[in-house]
Amino acid sequence: MSRRLPEPVRTVAATRIDGGQSSRRDDRVAGEEAVALVYNGVTHAVMLATPADLEDFALGFSLSEGIIDSPADFDLVEVRAGDDGISVQVAIPGRCFDRLEQRRRALPGNSGCGLCGSESLAEVLRMPTTAQAAPVSPSPISAAMAQLYAAQPMNAQCHGLHAVGLANADGGLVCVREDVGRHNALDKLIGAMAREGVQPGGRFIVATSRASFEMVRKTAAAGIGLLATISAPTSLAVRMAGQAGLALVAFARGEAMSVYAGRLPD
Repeated sequence: MSRRLPEPVRTVAATRIDGGQSSRRDDRVAGEEAVALVYNGVTHAVMLATPADLEDFALGFSLSEGIIDSPADFDLVEVRAGDDGISVQVAIPGRCFDRLEQRRRALPGNSGCGLCGSESLAEVLRMPTTAQAAPVSPSPISAAMAQLYAAQPMNAQCHGLHAVGLANADGGLVCVREDVGRHNALDKLIGAMAREGVQPGGRFIVATSRASFEMVRKTAAAGIGLLATISAPTSLAVRMAGQAGLALVAFARGEAMSVYAGRLPD
């Protein structure tokens, strides 16, 4: 039986201990739910995500994982909440479903990670080549990162969510999405861009997370040429960003940042 979707930020009871004194109080925490992505009636992935902007999430995931070729291939049928989690039902064309089924048959088991549906190491490590982005200097990156903190209404309540934002070349934010998972937030952003017809050209992505491989891969898949994060990169992220022609910036805090792939104009 379907029920109302859970709130993305919830109130829970907690005991606060400070200086040897304890007190009971209500606290706000990030919502986290099992979200099944179901294509033509068949579950492909179960992700742990914040129950907000789930249409954007499913569309962005479908695009960034190569399940569909364009937003026109995506039809949201239903978002249904149950006792065990949330089911997002999506209809896709036969050619996309046949391709998805071929990938599923090659899997040794089910996966719920950010790389689900990949049957080989070669496929996992295959990177798209990004469209060439307009050069972005350090100043707009700093400006976009500074704005990102003020554009997180859910995180302001619970301090437990990642945010990913799309910025113009001048550093102005176009769109922001939040989630308990960094690559979920990026998928939500990619889905929002596709749904609203926002083009990636000349724009870049900022994120309140580390720069992991899946963040680089999904950024490149969206045709965006620069990813900037507040925290550290991984070795695979640096390597694959270089292969994809993507500029990778990390430790972007205030006016300081480190460039690990590509270059920024002075």
